[in-house]
Amino acid sequence: MNKLTIRDIDVDGKRVLVRADFNVPLDEKTGAITDDSRIQATLPTIRYLIDRGARIILCSHLGRPKGKVVEKLRLAVVAQRLSQILGQPVEVAPGSISSEVEKAVAKLKGGDVLLLENIRFHPEEEANDASFAQALARLADIFVNDAFGASHRAHASVVGVANYLPAVAGLLVEKEIKVLGDILANPAHPFAELVGGAKVSDKISVLENTMDKVDCLLIGGSMAATFLKAKSYEVGMSLVENDKIELAAKLMKEAAQQGARLMLPVDVVVAETLDEKSRVKTVLARDIPPDWRIVDIGPQTISDFSQELRRCKTIFWNGPMGIYEIPQFARGTQAMAKLLAGLQATTIIGGGSTAEVVIEMKLADKMTLVSTGGGASLRFLGGEKLPGVEALLNREG
Repeated sequence: MNKLTIRDIDVDGKRVLVRADFNVPLDEKTGAITDDSRIQATLPTIRYLIDRGARIILCSHLGRPKGKVVEKLRLAVVAQRLSQILGQPVEVAPGSISSEVEKAVAKLKGGDVLLLENIRFHPEEEANDASFAQALARLADIFVNDAFGASHRAHASVVGVANYLPAVAGLLVEKEIKVLGDILANPAHPFAELVGGAKVSDKISVLENTMDKVDCLLIGGSMAATFLKAKSYEVGMSLVENDKIELAAKLMKEAAQQGARLMLPVDVVVAETLDEKSRVKTVLARDIPPDWRIVDIGPQTISDFSQELRRCKTIFWNGPMGIYEIPQFARGTQAMAKLLAGLQATTIIGGGSTAEVVIEMKLADKMTLVSTGGGASLRFLGGEKLPGVEALLNREG
């Protein structure tokens, strides 16, 4: 990575504004955090700064308040969890920018941590308003971006602040960019991409940008229906992006030209309706009944995919193999997670729902990287520049 990090600058005793991604899932009834992995992911950066006596000002969004104060999206619950983990108090500032916030920052001593209130309570955040960015910048001496999951957003606390402060990467952003960058620059072969989820359109740029690098491309999930349709298979009531059928055919042709093995499901689990009480059966991919829909990959496909992946040295996985939220449609996704967790290979989970599955199954520590940014990782691998990374200071030479 050609960007400066917190290791490259003097942070001792400085006021450091850290853009974190504490957009954690909350229990709808209790408001409690159900998964703190995004908080855990930023700990190396926070502890690095604490150890050097920096005065730490954290900022993050939570949910989508759309520029208004939403009580259930206040960050007190995040501060409480962070306090427990760090073993020291983490106060929540009375807002993001105000004279009261400036007073709270002025009281910080070396190693103290202050969390600004939900940054998206301000409409100026998503608008990347310059005055708002300047007001944030006045709170600190240095800006650190450790919110990889928000780095594809050109928002004030991600990009705008970097115009007014020395801006460097945190340790999480550094790790994500390095591991994902290695996929694009020099993956260990054989290199496989395991791709699922609902839509081909979400993955187009990644598939096209990495086609000349992969040895095998395994496609499951609902998006497999569009590829099967491109092969003139009957796919029943399965979700198909009709405007992407030609693209699916083109991708299959490109894979063949590049010498990449593209594998589609040979058998699938199909259901009459998308609920737990639905009738379910396993059929060959070419024998899907007209009134049924694909909800998971079948046992033979699990076996075929597993055999292919076992020989690989690098695997990138994004997108579940079925409708994993319903237990009887989750077997393919769970099988892939268990398989990857046991491989002696570089295994990268591309954020989003795939990361949720791996974390829920308590397999995250068995993977090389569980990305904290689904959208950011897909855009990065799709060849797009991430605004939040581009705004950081370059490493000389």
